[in-house]
Amino acid sequence: MNIPLLLSWLTAIIATLGSLTFSEVLHYIPCTLCWYQRILMYPLAIILGIAFSRSDSGIYKYALPLTVLGIVVSGYHIALQKIPYLTQFEMCQSGVPCSKDYLNWFGFITIPMLAFTAFAIITVLLVVLMKQHKEQ
Repeated sequence: MNIPLLLSWLTAIIATLGSLTFSEVLHYIPCTLCWYQRILMYPLAIILGIAFSRSDSGIYKYALPLTVLGIVVSGYHIALQKIPYLTQFEMCQSGVPCSKDYLNWFGFITIPMLAFTAFAIITVLLVVLMKQHKEQ
């Protein structure tokens, strides 16, 4: 059993279900950057699951670009929420502003922070997987 692959897949599933809970159960309307983060996370739940079922440790080649882009997008989203000066560069022109905090646990845990954490965890696990794969 490939533990890093399993843990990365479970992280992607939890992140996907969490984002769906925020929008479909709690009725938080996703902003543009939230949609970009979803576009990068949702396929991970599928491709990492397929890779785990096939014991495909080479999946890092396809998944790492998604996770790194996810880190960049969610990092930018966090900066928009936490640095007031950056709101002048906000890309959300209609609908929900990207700087809106639906939740703010402990003063720093926001939805983009949760996405950033999930992307970072998956990235670290995929790097471990990559090192294991190259040693074989």
